Amino acid sequence: MRPLSTRTAGFTDSIIRRMTRISNKFGAINLSQGFPDFDPPREITDRLAEIAPGGPHQYAITWGAQNFREALARKQSRWTGLPIDADKNIVVTCGSTEAMMAAMMTIVNPGDKVAIFSPFYENYTADTILTGAEPVYIPLVPPSFDFDANLIEDAFKQGAKALVLCNPSNPCGKVFTRQELEQIAGIVIKYDGYVITDEVYEHIVYEPHRHTYIASLPGMWERTISCSSLSKTYSITGWRLGYVIAPERIIDRVKKVHDFLTVGAAAPLMEAATVGLCFPDDYYLQLQAHYTHMKSLFCGGLRQFGFDFTEPQGAYYVMLDVSRYGVKDDLHFCEWLAEHVGVGAVPGSCFFREDVHHLIRFHFAKRDDTLLAALERLSEMDVKARDYNR
Repeated sequence: MRPLSTRTAGFTDSIIRRMTRISNKFGAINLSQGFPDFDPPREITDRLAEIAPGGPHQYAITWGAQNFREALARKQSRWTGLPIDADKNIVVTCGSTEAMMAAMMTIVNPGDKVAIFSPFYENYTADTILTGAEPVYIPLVPPSFDFDANLIEDAFKQGAKALVLCNPSNPCGKVFTRQELEQIAGIVIKYDGYVITDEVYEHIVYEPHRHTYIASLPGMWERTISCSSLSKTYSITGWRLGYVIAPERIIDRVKKVHDFLTVGAAAPLMEAATVGLCFPDDYYLQLQAHYTHMKSLFCGGLRQFGFDFTEPQGAYYVMLDVSRYGVKDDLHFCEWLAEHVGVGAVPGSCFFREDVHHLIRFHFAKRDDTLLAALERLSEMDVKARDYNR
């Protein structure tokens, strides 16, 4: 038979999702795939129950139900300081995963180059390859995850058309400062490029850090395709409600790409989630306080047990250094960890272009009792790891 696509020949399954399956297999506490074990806001689920008998159950407008887009436009205008128009600037997608793919397909041609910070969420490379483009990687150097602006400029000198910016960053929890974003913006403007953002953790930022929307910087609205979702902000990762926000000339193209990718997001879920988009600012302060508590609990436990890790500035991930265990294959180590320690993690190598095998990623979007149980198991890791290399 004729061969399959060469473009996808190097793809593997998602390591993150694989680690969930491995965690389930061994009954491990799943701190690998980033979803919470607590419920969404009651107002949203109550609204879903209300509309279940009568709908809407049929297709919404392809680029998103009108009331959902209007509520989203009001919310994001308030947070970004930009005048976002529900009809001209928004496409609702099936999660931020589709938002990123639609954004990439809108602006990138086969043969183009796309700059990606490393470490990176694994989908970014796949999105680039699926569009026929070539990724160019810019290191975020552990443990502080700083970058060299000259390397960003080198990427654009090599012909990069766009840069992917995850802020706050998955997996390392970096929150880019306004000064760093101004550096990036200056280079992008100089080379007439674009920025595709992934801002799903925009409301999960820890003091004293602040999230700045790069689209709000001078000269950047015209060249930024902002992607995000409701998954993390409202603890509804399974609802798959994402969105793209961009200038009208870009959104007009995103609408067409989206229409042929998924047609549209789920109508009843948009109707229910509109309630959340109308929450007052107090909700986001409480969300920040909730995640700050979970971070303090989990990181405090890791610190108590003498682990070496980078405390996140945003998002809900911790990169743990396991080099003291003589780890050479971090995937094998994470499989061992799930089976013998009973905690699921993600090998750091799946996030890095560089040869990094001494970091693993945990997430802490869990109830207190879940985190305390995970910490109790991790407290025995030094003892159990004596058998790891035998």
